[in-house]
Amino acid sequence: MIHLYKTSTLSTHTRNNLIYGQHYCGKGRNARGIITINHRGGGHKRLYRKIDFKRNKKDIYGKIVTIEYDPNRNAHICLIHYGDGEKRYILHPKGAKIGDIVVVSSTRVLIKMGNALPLTNMPLGAAIHNIEITPGRGGQLVRAAGAVAKLIAKEGKSVTLKLPSGEIRLISQNCLATVGQVGNVGTIHKSLGKAGSKRWLGKRPVVRGIVMNPVDHPHGGGEGKAPIGKKRPTTPWGYPALGKRSRKMNKYSENFIIRRRSK
Repeated sequence: MIHLYKTSTLSTHTRNNLIYGQHYCGKGRNARGIITINHRGGGHKRLYRKIDFKRNKKDIYGKIVTIEYDPNRNAHICLIHYGDGEKRYILHPKGAKIGDIVVVSSTRVLIKMGNALPLTNMPLGAAIHNIEITPGRGGQLVRAAGAVAKLIAKEGKSVTLKLPSGEIRLISQNCLATVGQVGNVGTIHKSLGKAGSKRWLGKRPVVRGIVMNPVDHPHGGGEGKAPIGKKRPTTPWGYPALGKRSRKMNKYSENFIIRRRSK
């Protein structure tokens, strides 16, 4: 069983460096005051925890001191005390316990849960997370709770990864990744229990477009239980919905995708 420690157990110096306030954009509005993201608003106040996605402290061993809840993501985080005195938060790898030692290795091959190293030093079949797309930019892929990718091939300057979505794509061998699976795997099976729990998370009620007025949704209007009046379902802004792929086909990374996501 993993025990979560509150951030109040940290020193004031650590809190000032790793935890700070953030601006909250009320109900999903843009700079013009237009709602661009529906069903947002309210929720409990949050402090942002600065997460070390870059893992750029090379060859300095760190110790996991706490495992904590993070209100800004569904994965847990853990506080690392490094040998040079610095403290950083990282994503909690599944199975990592308080007292474990982690390190970012640039030369030596240390295939151990929580360690970060270039993909070129990873063995085939390795389970990894927090994967960089551009070397040095920090992990951008596979960061959600329970997410894990698999290294399936190496060829030339690239490696082939199978991502949690089912997509198979090429990544540079110089990119860093962390060994293991992201923790808090059971969050997908968690039941909130009541509507109020959803509101604490900042999520407002969702209703069908067909029960709205015409001014609010393209499906709205009509008398009684009327059809949507269109050939296919649309979003509130008129774009195709329910199954239409929205990814642009001319993105720079198009050539790196070998097989698209399964769903």
